[in-house]
Amino acid sequence: MYAVFMKELSDHLSSRRFIILFMLVFLSAMFAIYIAIQTIRSVVGPTTETIFIKLFTTSGDNLPSFLFFLSLFIPIVGIALGFDAINNERSSGNLSRLMSQPIYRDSVINGKFLAGLAVLAIMVVGVVLIVGGLGLRIVGVPPNGEEIVRLMAFVFVSLIYGAFWMALAVLFSVFFKRTATSMLASLAVWIFFFFFLAVIAGGVADAIIPVDANSSVEALANNATLETSLSRISPCTLYAEATMALLTPEVGTTNTTMMVLGAYSGRMGNPLPLESSLLLVWPQIVTIIALCAICFGVSYIRFMREEIRSI
Repeated sequence: MYAVFMKELSDHLSSRRFIILFMLVFLSAMFAIYIAIQTIRSVVGPTTETIFIKLFTTSGDNLPSFLFFLSLFIPIVGIALGFDAINNERSSGNLSRLMSQPIYRDSVINGKFLAGLAVLAIMVVGVVLIVGGLGLRIVGVPPNGEEIVRLMAFVFVSLIYGAFWMALAVLFSVFFKRTATSMLASLAVWIFFFFFLAVIAGGVADAIIPVDANSSVEALANNATLETSLSRISPCTLYAEATMALLTPEVGTTNTTMMVLGAYSGRMGNPLPLESSLLLVWPQIVTIIALCAICFGVSYIRFMREEIRSI
């Protein structure tokens, strides 16, 4: 597996695909940090304790933050690293020649997945360090210990989020013979979860529990609860909730019902401690890990039982 891992890692790092993806994420990060630096004065008050991590969550007028850019590009990077992991080797005939060597079959899929995960880690950690370094030099406020731990937890959540999309792409790569089909299927799932599921969840919630300007607080809370429950089917929603709780401790909750009721309004000046934030996002983290394990487990079983013939 180590030989497969090193070979795949070398291929990824020397490919044009990696350069294009990294430059895309890097330019987006530079754009986001420029916006944050221009507008951070308006979101930082005299009692703000977490100034450094505001660089990652501050957005401008009608312009998104670094966190939004990262949540947008991590699935694209994960899909790009996994959509042709198996079917490209199969169509080129390399898979049958590889299996004729004294190598375990599971070493192939495990090595490819770990190599893609390593490349994803290099990109995410590198971009976060670049943004943090530029922000530290320009803003001049170093992070404290709690902010460093929050950023490390944020990087970990981002990695497992990208690992899910890569596992999904590997799954389609195992099931479909053509690389174009596996890529389109992966992108279709991402587009549905990222753009359409929230709209569908809101429509279903409004249809089951109609609300308007004259609705009671209980009706608004029930509508928000149903919409949140349906939206949490999407890993994009789980990632957004986890990163919001980690990088914006002033919010104090990921429960939309509590936001509707205004239960968290008194916490805005009293951020949650690190331990409480980690406990708050633990269900989202476990769910993303479980989804990643399911996708990779299904692709692993299918690949191990697949008949590989020489072309």
